Amino acid sequence: MFVTLEVSDRAPLEATMSTPHHPVAIIGGGLGGLTAARVLHVNGIESAVFDLESGPEARTQGGMLDIHEENGQEAIRAAGLHDEFREIIHEGGQAMRLVGPDGTVRVATEDQGDGGRPEVDRGDLRGLLLNSLPDGTVHWRHKATGARALDDGRHEVTFADGSALTTDLLIGADGAWSRIRPLLSDAEPAYTGISFVESDLHEADTRHPRSAALVGGGFFISLGDRRGFLAHRETDGSLHVYTALRADEGWIDTVDFTDHAAAKAAVLAHFDGWDEGLRSLVAHAETITPRRIHALPVGHRWKRTPGVTLLGDAAHLMSPFAGEGANLAMYDGAELALALAAHPGDTEAALTQYEEGLFPRSEASAVESAGSLDTMFGTDGLEQMIGFFGAGRAEA
Repeated sequence: MFVTLEVSDRAPLEATMSTPHHPVAIIGGGLGGLTAARVLHVNGIESAVFDLESGPEARTQGGMLDIHEENGQEAIRAAGLHDEFREIIHEGGQAMRLVGPDGTVRVATEDQGDGGRPEVDRGDLRGLLLNSLPDGTVHWRHKATGARALDDGRHEVTFADGSALTTDLLIGADGAWSRIRPLLSDAEPAYTGISFVESDLHEADTRHPRSAALVGGGFFISLGDRRGFLAHRETDGSLHVYTALRADEGWIDTVDFTDHAAAKAAVLAHFDGWDEGLRSLVAHAETITPRRIHALPVGHRWKRTPGVTLLGDAAHLMSPFAGEGANLAMYDGAELALALAAHPGDTEAALTQYEEGLFPRSEASAVESAGSLDTMFGTDGLEQMIGFFGAGRAEA
């Protein structure tokens, strides 16, 4: 049986047909928001999740994720889903190759199968979380447009379709451009100096054998002169590639990405002289999508504000170069839910406990992420990463 989370002993806010009331409202149905909802469910607390997508299959969910033992997997255990998680692991996905611009493998490691950082498909992981929630928990087609404080620590959230809700506890899990964050902070994401061009090569072994052989079975990195390629072998046999460039914030706007041939030529102009196998990761791609990489200020935090908090990218957006974004979002969701379960009837004590842990751990990862960006995309990024991974482990 579910219990209703209450801020205090005040009478619940009256709901109307046009403005329903939810004791716990989670804005954003990504990995962090869904983990929070699942761990709350496990602990007998009902919540409602509101997501802008039209449904669970509205779009692909991105590439592979390595789920870390110390945070992401802890969240999965708190959600009671670790056995099911083991079933979606991409065997061999922890293998790694580091390659120079000439295509020479400089470091290679095999998947040791130790379970410390297994790879899973983001879509499979999101599906696992979605399927673990009671029917009706996630409300689709709800794009938040704003939020405001009401009396007594409650909040109202408005949506693009003109609807609204009120809630005792508002959890902003709505990502980089969060509509909930302004309730707590004036901080906005800033461009990091890195732009990605994301692409896919489908049926790689048969349609793109050279690229498939180069990337191998797991994670792949090629770096040189402040640019490079990051790629994963997907569970469906495709290659998911991020071409990374140090570029002005407006560079993406100078390229017509609706014209794939022209866009590929514009990207490959930055890789003249690189190995043709590497260039093929862009030249032969079936999809091509630009993305600017943004981050919130390192050490982003806010004053305790009644009835509202943030998790995941809404709280601590950082570049992906520490590999912690999804792991931290899930861990945030689990830690927040566990704090609420540990403080029944005292939401503010729970939020205080949660944020006291959130701020230092997210700052430490943001420092690591910013440092890794500078290392990987500096003038000697390849050499730095060879030293990091250990040249002694290189294999022919």
